[in-house]
Amino acid sequence: MHNDRVELTPYSAGRYPLGGFIIAGRWPESTREWATLLTLVVRMSAVPGMLGKTTVFRTVEDDIAETGIEHPVGMLHIAGPVIGDEAPRPGDLAHPQPGAVLLLHPPDEVRTHGAAGCLLLPGLPHLGLDHRAAWVDTDSDGTVTRLMTDDEADPSQDPDTAVLALLVAA
Repeated sequence: MHNDRVELTPYSAGRYPLGGFIIAGRWPESTREWATLLTLVVRMSAVPGMLGKTTVFRTVEDDIAETGIEHPVGMLHIAGPVIGDEAPRPGDLAHPQPGAVLLLHPPDEVRTHGAAGCLLLPGLPHLGLDHRAAWVDTDSDGTVTRLMTDDEADPSQDPDTAVLALLVAA
């Protein structure tokens, strides 16, 4: 049976209230679909207490059949906070290179007291495959105030995409 939906289920991991999201059905197929997924993830991270600090997530395609979720295809799994002892270092997310990496800012770390997020879909620029990216901001109620996508993203033009590109650089 072909499932044409992208399904998202949050989960906790250890001491992290938001350890990531199980993705079922299928992976998003376009920048637009990834931006829609990012919107849901940012709105979830806007819930008080879900994220303590700005956090990096990566896609993982490991066997996750034991989750009880029907038709899992992978997950967005926490890689760690962006700053601190547990933070991933440059290149830590390079092998295997994830299909997507996200940076989520909780309400306490955003000037508008909403949440924000950035998604990078790493490309291979030296082969003509550009990086793609999306950004979402919410207000304190979780209402989306900004949604942008770029199919030819230049990580040097945005601090969040620069951080994510550095983490996946080999």
